Amino acid sequence: MSRLIVVSNRVAKSDGTNKGAAGGLAVGIMAAMEQAGGIWFGWSGKITNKASEPQKETLGKIDYITVDLRQSEYNQYYKGFANGVLWPLFHQRPELMRYSDTELSGYIHVNKKFATELLKLLQPSDTIWIHDYHLLPLAQILRDAGVRNPIGFFLHTPFPSLDLLRTIPDYKRLLKALLHYDLVGFQTIGDLTGFRMSVLLGLGGETLDKDQLRFGDRHCTARVYPISIETQAIPEIVKSGEKTQAFKRLNKSLRKRKLIIGVDRLDYSKGLVQRFQGYEGLLRHYPEFIRNLVYLQISPTSRGDLQAYGDLAERIDREAGHILGTYADFDWMPLRYINRGFHRSTVLAMHSRADVGLVTPLKDGMNLVAKEYVAAQNPDDPGVLVLSHLAGAADELDAAVIINPYDIGAISGALAKALNMPLDERVDRWKQMMAVLTKQDIYAWQSSFLSDLKSITS
Repeated sequence: MSRLIVVSNRVAKSDGTNKGAAGGLAVGIMAAMEQAGGIWFGWSGKITNKASEPQKETLGKIDYITVDLRQSEYNQYYKGFANGVLWPLFHQRPELMRYSDTELSGYIHVNKKFATELLKLLQPSDTIWIHDYHLLPLAQILRDAGVRNPIGFFLHTPFPSLDLLRTIPDYKRLLKALLHYDLVGFQTIGDLTGFRMSVLLGLGGETLDKDQLRFGDRHCTARVYPISIETQAIPEIVKSGEKTQAFKRLNKSLRKRKLIIGVDRLDYSKGLVQRFQGYEGLLRHYPEFIRNLVYLQISPTSRGDLQAYGDLAERIDREAGHILGTYADFDWMPLRYINRGFHRSTVLAMHSRADVGLVTPLKDGMNLVAKEYVAAQNPDDPGVLVLSHLAGAADELDAAVIINPYDIGAISGALAKALNMPLDERVDRWKQMMAVLTKQDIYAWQSSFLSDLKSITS
């Protein structure tokens, strides 16, 4: 029987009793694996300079197999090339890149380390599904080792234009590596177009048909598969979250004030500085909201050991301090800015309570928070999603209030529009977005990708 072998940078384990705690990717992968079982392979999250063997844990039908990284491997592969070069580049911030040949070598080394362990596990009938920018070269390494299994790849981040991609000195090597996958999946048509143009113009490749690309003796199929959420399960998760003390404390503290919510990792791609400035503009130009509104921004610290993230945290702190210093009163705080995470059920309950979901990334592959906010709403009295047109989710959720995240005045105006929107319009917009999320949920995403991979390689 064919097994599914999933490979990602990190592995998310679950005992199957509380899927509400898992993120979109974790839910999707588990859904894909539950039918026939399989292996989920990746980094354990541990850093040790001692020799260690892969760790294995079986939960249900899934075998979780993880490997540790040495400090030098973490520095070069994860902190270095993956998040110091690929992440800023793929999010249109090349000025934040810190390229070095040493870190590229470390990135390739860890991919080879993963491949070495995978080769010990693979059987001829296995299907391999590799995820995200950390593992771009993995298929090529496996192919060079003789692996002929079907191998698919899904990129969760955006894919850059050729002009941006060329800022990496060895960009052709990465493009050629991607052509060793049988199927490459992207979040949006824009991402697919960036990849297609890079192969055609950057490598001098050719199009075999509408979704097949070739360079030399390598070819792959490239298509769009927008990731989603477990839509039908969200209302029950909201009910669970409403029972938590954190949600009860928030709800009590609001005293019937309107609530704007933002939930993002503390990352420069999320547009938090512009978002805070837009909210300050709302208070300045629409004084009727003063004392009648609270903005809750939940932003757990992300990659705090990278300089760019430390600089970002300081700038956001200054913006938050300006808002509080200008508008706060002894019995009202216009902004609540929290640098820690909460259980997913609690966050979804907070989404349900919020009158506005503020999702304004400067660039995002998809942004599942936008989809979760919509799915968490009360159908009889839904809130309004204010969404950046530079988030992949905007391609599907076009009934949201769509804005340019760089336009501070547009953010202020969109917030005012959302807060004043009549019930019938809110319901109509919500129904349009829910129709999309109901049809294109996380299970449809994983089923579509794996079905296509099977048909391509049969």
